[in-house]
Amino acid sequence: MPRISAATIGEHRAQTRDRILQAVSRLSRDQGIDAISMTDVASEAGITRTVLYNYFPDKAALLLAFTERVTGYFIDSYERELPPGASPAERLRVFVRLQLAGLLAHPHPGPADLSAALGPDAYQRLADHVEPMQRILTGIIEGGVSSGAFRTPDVTSAARFILAVIGAERVPLLSGETTAEDAETVVCDFVLRALEALTP
Repeated sequence: MPRISAATIGEHRAQTRDRILQAVSRLSRDQGIDAISMTDVASEAGITRTVLYNYFPDKAALLLAFTERVTGYFIDSYERELPPGASPAERLRVFVRLQLAGLLAHPHPGPADLSAALGPDAYQRLADHVEPMQRILTGIIEGGVSSGAFRTPDVTSAARFILAVIGAERVPLLSGETTAEDAETVVCDFVLRALEALTP
């Protein structure tokens, strides 16, 4: 039985869960989320596999919890980095910048590979966890259309295309072929032209 250093069992469980998710974060930078094993996570977190399975019954559950945490960080960062009165183009640039930073901080395979690794049900649950980020993007586009800065016949499709363009920079970023700054410039210039953005 591991020693409990927290004031209550609930606090101890929260601390252990946090340690596990921090371990996933560190490991993902070195070897990618798809390559991480439950044994790797337990060792990095300083716990046994038995303890790890008490918190997360399988890798899919672990990745769902980690994705939820990363999504929360993204939303907090997005709101913090937005300048007061930001234009739709500025809001889009912040969104793209943080998405690219996330790709570097937490490398992961593309959607097709991740779906194959997790299975369709777990992948759908994973997609549901990142839906708040997609809502932010949809809101940016809708705001741009309303103000006349953007023009698109289908906001939902435009959001999907933008995420695909961001995702296309994943391999160049992780291989060192491009930098986050250059990728941001390429993605934003392409996307803003596609949306027919007015010059900020």
